[in-house]
Amino acid sequence: MRIVGVIPAHLASVRFPNKILLDILGIPMIEHVRRRALLCNLFDEVYVTTCDRKISEVVKKYGGRIIKSSNKHSNGTSRVAQAIEKISCSHVVILQGDEPLIDPENIETLINSIKKNKNFSSWNLTGPIKNRKELNKESFVKCKVARNNNIKLLFRKKKLFKNQLQSEDNIRKILGVIAFKKSFLKKIVRMPVTLNEKKYLIEQSRIVENNFKLKSVPIKVSLPSINEPGDEKIVLKVLKNNKKQNKLYKKTLKNI
Repeated sequence: MRIVGVIPAHLASVRFPNKILLDILGIPMIEHVRRRALLCNLFDEVYVTTCDRKISEVVKKYGGRIIKSSNKHSNGTSRVAQAIEKISCSHVVILQGDEPLIDPENIETLINSIKKNKNFSSWNLTGPIKNRKELNKESFVKCKVARNNNIKLLFRKKKLFKNQLQSEDNIRKILGVIAFKKSFLKKIVRMPVTLNEKKYLIEQSRIVENNFKLKSVPIKVSLPSINEPGDEKIVLKVLKNNKKQNKLYKKTLKNI
């Protein structure tokens, strides 16, 4: 079993263009994510894949490894699928570049789930939702989790799926860390775009809508990501006031 981490990145974000290079306490956001991935000791390698020269230059300046990708990708999943064609691995963990607070321990939790659940082909970190208003916040994805921890439905606004959801039990936040068997990722990206994937821009919908199993890997704390302008203020507040996050930030300042 050889597990690699890959961070897909591009400048043309729909809700927040150029956010991937947003300066957060002196470090570009993509570097926060890459360095935290490196703090997880269970990866064989960590890469950034991008079609943008500016991102490549920044990551290389900090000593990161780049895999060039096409500029035709509509999402990070297909970008990573292209990248791993050049990588020897059995599994890939996709780390979204807008998760600068990602905890290396949570990545380890996901990788340990991969090792324990070898019959699965895809996994996703999920976190709790404490504010009911977030159930209809469009900027991040929620999911309904079955009792066996399989994700059965993905959505952005609860009110659009109220008939399928019926109750708010076992609704969790989809976090930006998803893992695939390499063979399954290559298979899923060749399949047609599904209805909810296209309509709501939810990449994982293709897995669920084709009746494949996507395993929820639950963690106790949902950390904020940067999805739209203004979110960076929340992230900065956490970095400054949360002891664990402040400690992780200081570790990322060291040479890795």
